Amino acid sequence: MSKPLYKVTFLNAGKVYELYARTVASGALWGFTEVSELVFDVHDGVVIDPTEERLRDEFGNTRALHLPMHSIVRIEEVERKGQSAIRDAATGEKVVTPFPLPAKPR
Repeated sequence: MSKPLYKVTFLNAGKVYELYARTVASGALWGFTEVSELVFDVHDGVVIDPTEERLRDEFGNTRALHLPMHSIVRIEEVERKGQSAIRDAATGEKVVTPFPLPAKPR
């Protein structure tokens, strides 16, 4: 039997992060939840989703996240991985980093 997969939704710096992990447990640090074995989509070549790439850059080398319990919005056990996301906490809309454009001539 394969390990369970969890979708962890938490607040971080005014944004709502949605990550997937294989292990979620009460942490050894009092008041924290430990999230480890983070799961990211692996794509070679073209970047399909810049948000997934941004999350992999930020958390790719992380062995375990120790999240304060009050920052966790929800933890769900899911059948399969969906799209990881960063959302605006106020509106709930996905935060998309705009493609850099050249400066406007004066």
